[in-house]
Amino acid sequence: MKRIVIISVLLVFLSCEDKQSQQKKTNPKPVQKNTKVKKKDIIREDTPEFPFLTDDNAMEFFLEYEKKNKENKVRITTKFGDIDVLLYNKTKFHRANFIYLTKRGYFDKTQFYRVVNNFIIQAGNTDDPKVKRKRKDIGYYLLPPDTKRGYKHNRGVISMPSSEIENAYKLASPFEFFIVQAEHGAHHLDGAYTIFGEVIKGMNVVDEIAAQETDEGEWPLRNVYIKKVEIIE
Repeated sequence: MKRIVIISVLLVFLSCEDKQSQQKKTNPKPVQKNTKVKKKDIIREDTPEFPFLTDDNAMEFFLEYEKKNKENKVRITTKFGDIDVLLYNKTKFHRANFIYLTKRGYFDKTQFYRVVNNFIIQAGNTDDPKVKRKRKDIGYYLLPPDTKRGYKHNRGVISMPSSEIENAYKLASPFEFFIVQAEHGAHHLDGAYTIFGEVIKGMNVVDEIAAQETDEGEWPLRNVYIKKVEIIE
């Protein structure tokens, strides 16, 4: 009799335990998840490395670009030799613009298309359709004048058309530049064009280019190509 009671108790116990086990499986305790998103998990959409530049976005773009691209020395290579240029940090938009175009390879295969001995040599343009396509890919934008930094159009400075007073269309040439070759400078240009750098090596090359024979439009009879422009230390 005692055995029967013990067996009955044991069966009841096992039955209860089995029910509790099933309950645990069918009613699992909810797990709390940490829904807080960590900063490192956020994927940000950065602006394209090479956006199409317009008057609406160019200045904002170069404001950020000049902070991250601090290079300020470039080498202009021609068949006559190299011209090394120091770009001024004070004229930050013009420096950033020149560095940007250099990194994009814009100046490669452009020409010194205007040569005036004892005055200037001007570059950054060409009649090559490939270079014109480069311009179209980069964008259409103007750079504001920055003519009040105290720089003068002394021999060897590099400058960019950007009139504050007369023809505002001069602002439309961020792709072009000129180097003053005149021995005593070209100070009548002060205040009308933005000086953003100076030649630190290779003025003999500038003089040789300036001495080239030109047509009536001041274009060299023998094209003077820029082989490449590159950043140097």
